[in-house]
Amino acid sequence: MKKTSHKNQRVNGEVMRELSRIISMEIKDPRINPMTSVTDVIVTPDLKYCKAFISVLGDKESADETLEGLRNASGYIRRELARSINLRNTPEITFVVDNSIEYGIAMSKKIDEVLGESSSESDMQE
Repeated sequence: MKKTSHKNQRVNGEVMRELSRIISMEIKDPRINPMTSVTDVIVTPDLKYCKAFISVLGDKESADETLEGLRNASGYIRRELARSINLRNTPEITFVVDNSIEYGIAMSKKIDEVLGESSSESDMQE
Protein backbone atom coordinates (compact mmCIF):
# COMPACT_ATOMS: atom_id res chain seq x y z
CA MET A 1 0.00 0.00 0.00
CA LYS A 2 1.26 3.45 -0.88
CA LYS A 3 2.41 5.71 1.92
CA THR A 4 0.47 8.96 2.29
CA SER A 5 2.40 12.07 1.27
CA HIS A 6 2.84 15.07 3.57
CA LYS A 7 0.64 17.19 1.34
CA ASN A 8 -2.13 14.60 1.45
CA GLN A 9 -1.83 14.37 5.25
CA ARG A 10 -2.21 18.15 5.54
CA VAL A 11 -5.26 18.09 3.24
CA ASN A 12 -6.78 15.24 5.29
CA GLY A 13 -6.27 17.18 8.52
CA GLU A 14 -7.73 20.40 7.14
CA VAL A 15 -10.76 18.64 5.64
CA MET A 16 -11.31 16.81 8.94
CA ARG A 17 -11.21 20.08 10.91
CA GLU A 18 -13.63 21.80 8.56
CA LEU A 19 -16.03 18.84 8.40
CA SER A 20 -16.12 18.74 12.21
CA ARG A 21 -16.90 22.45 12.33
CA ILE A 22 -19.59 22.26 9.65
CA ILE A 23 -21.31 19.23 11.20
CA SER A 24 -21.27 20.57 14.75
CA MET A 25 -22.05 24.24 14.12
CA GLU A 26 -23.81 24.74 10.80
CA ILE A 27 -26.10 21.78 10.15
CA LYS A 28 -29.47 22.06 11.88
CA ASP A 29 -30.93 18.68 10.88
CA PRO A 30 -32.70 17.09 13.90
CA ARG A 31 -31.70 13.60 12.71
CA ILE A 32 -28.02 14.37 13.29
CA ASN A 33 -26.97 13.52 16.84
CA PRO A 34 -25.31 16.49 18.61
CA MET A 35 -22.61 14.11 19.87
CA THR A 36 -21.28 13.34 16.38
CA SER A 37 -17.57 13.62 15.73
CA VAL A 38 -15.35 13.11 12.72
CA THR A 39 -12.69 10.57 13.68
CA ASP A 40 -10.76 10.32 10.42
CA VAL A 41 -10.79 11.57 6.85
CA ILE A 42 -9.14 10.03 3.81
CA VAL A 43 -8.95 12.21 0.70
CA THR A 44 -7.74 10.63 -2.53
CA PRO A 45 -4.55 12.17 -4.00
CA ASP A 46 -6.51 13.62 -6.94
CA LEU A 47 -8.86 15.38 -4.45
CA LYS A 48 -11.98 13.97 -6.10
CA TYR A 49 -13.25 11.68 -3.34
CA CYS A 50 -13.26 11.79 0.43
CA LYS A 51 -14.20 9.12 2.95
CA ALA A 52 -15.19 10.62 6.30
CA PHE A 53 -15.37 8.32 9.29
CA ILE A 54 -17.86 9.53 11.92
CA SER A 55 -18.48 8.38 15.45
CA VAL A 56 -21.88 8.84 17.08
CA LEU A 57 -22.45 8.63 20.82
CA GLY A 58 -25.61 6.60 21.32
CA ASP A 59 -27.28 3.49 20.03
CA LYS A 60 -27.26 2.00 16.53
CA GLU A 61 -30.57 3.66 15.61
CA SER A 62 -29.13 7.09 16.42
CA ALA A 63 -26.05 6.34 14.32
CA ASP A 64 -28.21 5.24 11.37
CA GLU A 65 -30.35 8.40 11.59
CA THR A 66 -27.24 10.57 11.80
CA LEU A 67 -25.71 8.84 8.78
CA GLU A 68 -28.91 9.36 6.79
CA GLY A 69 -29.03 13.04 7.78
CA LEU A 70 -25.40 13.54 6.76
CA ARG A 71 -25.96 11.83 3.43
CA ASN A 72 -28.93 14.09 2.72
CA ALA A 73 -26.88 17.16 3.66
CA SER A 74 -23.79 16.10 1.71
CA GLY A 75 -24.38 18.70 -1.03
CA TYR A 76 -24.57 21.51 1.52
CA ILE A 77 -21.53 20.15 3.38
CA ARG A 78 -19.54 19.96 0.14
CA ARG A 79 -20.47 23.54 -0.79
CA GLU A 80 -19.46 24.85 2.64
CA LEU A 81 -16.22 22.87 2.43
CA ALA A 82 -15.47 24.49 -0.95
CA ARG A 83 -16.04 27.94 0.56
CA SER A 84 -13.77 27.36 3.54
CA ILE A 85 -10.93 25.36 1.94
CA ASN A 86 -9.24 26.49 -1.25
CA LEU A 87 -8.62 23.24 -3.12
CA ARG A 88 -8.33 22.54 -6.83
CA ASN A 89 -11.24 20.10 -6.57
CA THR A 90 -13.76 19.83 -3.77
CA PRO A 91 -14.02 16.13 -2.93
CA GLU A 92 -17.24 14.15 -3.09
CA ILE A 93 -17.84 13.03 0.50
CA THR A 94 -18.84 9.53 1.58
CA PHE A 95 -19.78 9.13 5.24
CA VAL A 96 -18.94 5.90 7.08
CA VAL A 97 -19.83 5.07 10.68
CA ASP A 98 -16.67 4.37 12.69
CA ASN A 99 -17.25 1.73 15.38
CA SER A 100 -13.63 1.56 16.53
CA ILE A 101 -14.29 3.50 19.76
CA GLU A 102 -17.12 1.16 20.81
CA TYR A 103 -14.98 -1.84 19.83
CA GLY A 104 -12.08 -0.53 21.93
CA ILE A 105 -14.32 -0.03 24.96
CA ALA A 106 -15.76 -3.54 24.61
CA MET A 107 -12.28 -5.06 24.32
CA SER A 108 -11.07 -3.08 27.33
CA LYS A 109 -13.99 -4.41 29.41
CA LYS A 110 -13.19 -7.98 28.33
CA ILE A 111 -9.53 -7.53 29.27
CA ASP A 112 -10.53 -6.14 32.67
CA GLU A 113 -12.85 -9.13 33.22
CA VAL A 114 -10.08 -11.60 32.37
CA LEU A 115 -7.57 -9.79 34.59
CA GLY A 116 -10.12 -9.70 37.43
CA GLU A 117 -10.76 -13.44 37.10
CA SER A 118 -7.04 -14.29 37.00
CA SER A 119 -6.29 -12.19 40.09
CA SER A 120 -9.15 -13.81 42.04
CA GLU A 121 -7.89 -17.28 41.03
CA SER A 122 -4.37 -16.43 42.20
CA ASP A 123 -5.78 -15.22 45.53
CA MET A 124 -7.52 -18.59 46.00
CA GLN A 125 -4.31 -20.54 45.32
CA GLU A 126 -2.32 -18.70 47.98
